Amino acid sequence: MSDPTQSVEDARRRELRQRLAAAEKGGGEARIERQHGAGKLTARERIELLLDPGSFVEIDALVTHRCRDFGMEATTVPGDGVVCGYGTIDNRLVYLFAQDFTVFGGSLSETNAKKICKVMDLAVENGAPLVGLNDSGGARIQEGVASLGGYADIFLRNTLASGVVPQISAIMGPCAGGAVYSPAITDFILMVEGTSYMFVTGPDVIRTVTHEQVSKEELGGAATHAAKSGVCHFTVANDAACLLAIRELLSYLPSNNLEDPIPGTSQDSPDRQEESLDKLVPDDPNKPYDIKKLIHAVVDDGRFLEVQAAYARNIVVGFARFANQSVGIVANQPAFLAGVLDIDASHKGARFVRFCDAFNIPLVTFEDVPGFLPGTQQEFGGIIKHGAKLLYAFAEATVPKITVITRKAYGGAYCVMSSKHLRTDVNLAFPSAEIAVMGPEGAVNVLYRRELEEAGARAGEVRADKVAKYREKFSNPFIAAERGFIDAVIEPRETRPQIVGALRQLSGKRQSVPARKHGNIPL
Repeated sequence: MSDPTQSVEDARRRELRQRLAAAEKGGGEARIERQHGAGKLTARERIELLLDPGSFVEIDALVTHRCRDFGMEATTVPGDGVVCGYGTIDNRLVYLFAQDFTVFGGSLSETNAKKICKVMDLAVENGAPLVGLNDSGGARIQEGVASLGGYADIFLRNTLASGVVPQISAIMGPCAGGAVYSPAITDFILMVEGTSYMFVTGPDVIRTVTHEQVSKEELGGAATHAAKSGVCHFTVANDAACLLAIRELLSYLPSNNLEDPIPGTSQDSPDRQEESLDKLVPDDPNKPYDIKKLIHAVVDDGRFLEVQAAYARNIVVGFARFANQSVGIVANQPAFLAGVLDIDASHKGARFVRFCDAFNIPLVTFEDVPGFLPGTQQEFGGIIKHGAKLLYAFAEATVPKITVITRKAYGGAYCVMSSKHLRTDVNLAFPSAEIAVMGPEGAVNVLYRRELEEAGARAGEVRADKVAKYREKFSNPFIAAERGFIDAVIEPRETRPQIVGALRQLSGKRQSVPARKHGNIPL
């Protein structure tokens, strides 16, 4: 006589296998083929490429939606359009969700949102990075306000997790309407060229309301957000490149705000000097040069992961290592707009500085800045408050801070770029450094205006003489060094060992800000 209990158990095991198989198939073979035809991987294929082999553990694989209207009761798919769980990257724990476009277009439902919120909560509770692989048609219309509430639940968790664990968003398909605000709150956004886009209102709505003609790619494609809006931090050629880029980015970051980044494994000598740097800065103070050559020359193995490379190119930010220690680099770029600070550069720099400070990543600043960009467009656009963001970020930061002035450090921009007055720990300067209220030419025009007018035909000769004397008396690093604003004037070739030595002596730095709920950065 058969055991009825055993029969029930066998039936449930079969049902479990069937449901898990259905979850793995997502929207079915036809939709998977359509996804591949569009040059995109499926959610599960993306997870497999992102994580260490065999490390993924899925959560809520059997969840289905609760909507019983509009014929939805007959179309349930286990997992409900998002794959959630955890695994490892380079043996470090990460939590993630991957929206499955083959199931209801990856649209967000009430249960779909609850799954995402669960892994977000787990990431914070366990101090591990959160990665979101976004590929969704937006809110599930059939569920009405329940889907909108799901978005708000996610936004809240993004906000509470900010500065606690690194949050990375990969846009690997459509991301429109309310869906864009979750990635916008996260720390880094990657976009896949040709297959991803982000916008609040699409081309059809814009055409109806403003009569502007614009394509999805022009409005919200990877190139647009990388170069124009600054929303995107990295652009990649395809899904596989995107997932590899996430792995590289995470290698520079700690798992949470209470840990330090994992050390690298480079054999590059900490004492290595780079003689080519002695000739990098031109003798002519108005001649441009590429600050990235300096960065690549001094960091471990020349490896520099630039962030927002196509946006606000007059400032360079990104991650590198010195003697295997992760650092965040901020550098003025004389090769673009002479390295001036403007609205976009200030915003770009400030957000990067605040991220590094939140996650215990020391800051190394290379300064060559002639000032803030003048003009009505900048003033009307709020350069005052936007420039103050960068000032605020550097002043607030308590991580080890090192600044190297390579050439120009003029006016208020000198103060803003992590000067000694903003609690920067080590401030160095090349012999070519010019630290002054303004450039010699401008200063002479102000100080000796009457004398120049009276000189007549000799005005050019007199101006040249005055400029040389001003540069000698005021516009050099030794005046600042005499006052202690510069700790040392160094030969350019010594840059790497000087920075390595500074980082070592700052390894135990402890600094805090006055007790408060939070500051009020000029947003």
